[in-house]
Amino acid sequence: MILFLHHRYRTAGGEEQAVDDLMWLVRTQLGEDAELLERDSAHLGPARAATGLLRGGLDPDDVARAVRRTRARIVHAHNLHPTLGWRALAAAREAGARVVLHLHQYRLVCAIGVCFRDGHECLRCHGRNTLPGIALNCRGSRAEAGAYGVALMAWQRRLAAQADAFVVPSHFAETRLRALGAPLGPTFVVPHVMREFAAGPPATRGDHALVVSRLAPEKGVHVAVQASRLAGMALVVAGDGPERERLAAGADGSVRFVGRVPPAELARLRDTARLALVPSLSAETFGLAAAEAMAAALPVAASRIGALPELVPDPWLAPPGDAQALARVMQRLSADSGSSGVTALERVRAVTAPERVGPELAAVYEHAMGRR
Repeated sequence: MILFLHHRYRTAGGEEQAVDDLMWLVRTQLGEDAELLERDSAHLGPARAATGLLRGGLDPDDVARAVRRTRARIVHAHNLHPTLGWRALAAAREAGARVVLHLHQYRLVCAIGVCFRDGHECLRCHGRNTLPGIALNCRGSRAEAGAYGVALMAWQRRLAAQADAFVVPSHFAETRLRALGAPLGPTFVVPHVMREFAAGPPATRGDHALVVSRLAPEKGVHVAVQASRLAGMALVVAGDGPERERLAAGADGSVRFVGRVPPAELARLRDTARLALVPSLSAETFGLAAAEAMAAALPVAASRIGALPELVPDPWLAPPGDAQALARVMQRLSADSGSSGVTALERVRAVTAPERVGPELAAVYEHAMGRR
């Protein structure tokens, strides 16, 4: 039994999808049962959230009881803020489980997890020095920025000390976390897993580009809008977030914002797109949107930043923020969507296929068990 532990964000995103996919992988490839113990920030008031952060977690006995009930040998932990914290991991160990800590973002050091603010990457916080994040009010609320900064400063090392193994989704993510002074122990690179792959590119492609993203500044969607205009290509944007109104106000009639869409509609949008865009301005730890598009045999024009070069072929990359360069990549891919669709499938299978990722995850669990 593998017990997954996750504190859901107020707005669900790629990490929630990654947790679901990993549980599926454990059941189908590793032949073990998996159960999820989760909490949800959407139902949490600010006072309780701050209390959880500053105390290093709330109600850790919930985790201990779940370990004993399920007889879990591994607790595979994901986001722990604000109410799980190091105390949840300590309770799991005390109940007899080993702990694997999965770092999807840079939240072990960065209070907002993405190392991005004011339109640029930000590496000001380092190790336990989270004072820059407090001074710059990175959480958007002085009280919240203070609670996160103080909690990371106080509990960062104790949290890391509870882990028998760390997992990151890319080599870049590990390099960046170490550069940030994160107190990592034994660390394993385990890419996100894709459950399904298209049989091949469709016989015909549509004429629009597609962005699937949370509409936040670090995602660079405004660059996609500019690049699509320069490339003379219509753009469909699927997703929602704080930037939606501003983006819509600056776009012309060739850009269509469809909001968050159900999986069936998202699959249809990919099937009818010419190509996908991932115009990130921040250092992605993996690039789940790119992987999902490529698994649908959709070529991807993306930023050369973070972990995206580990997945996306180099000729499909452009400097982050350079709309003209991204437009040129779009035009090349648009003229060659058939063979590029095959390339997309081959590349994403090599990185994210279940038969590849499953043994890597099993090796992490066995390492953790060997540390008894």
